[in-house]
Amino acid sequence: MRDWIAVIVAVLGVLLVLAGAVLIVLQALPERRLAPAPVAPVADNADTVVVDAPPAPRAEPLGSRLIGAVKSPTPADRLIFWGIMLLVLAAIAAGAISFDFGAKGGS
Repeated sequence: MRDWIAVIVAVLGVLLVLAGAVLIVLQALPERRLAPAPVAPVADNADTVVVDAPPAPRAEPLGSRLIGAVKSPTPADRLIFWGIMLLVLAAIAAGAISFDFGAKGGS
């Protein structure tokens, strides 16, 4: 029974860590936006006025977005933290990590 508990807790821990990592990567990916519609020239009396579209914002490199996503605490970070905690508990339940406390009284 102890082994089953260790396996279940380990699987849940791995899933939490992976879910947190996926959320961090998805936050760092650029948003997909539709291109602005072209603006047709507007005729005012005899003069023609053409309105230019505003320049597109420059996208940050993926590396800097990933670093920024890791620096700011998010729910994804909490998923990873709890996943690591579950992995440690699974290792303790499986016996891979053990604690030994002792005290001796001498005469």
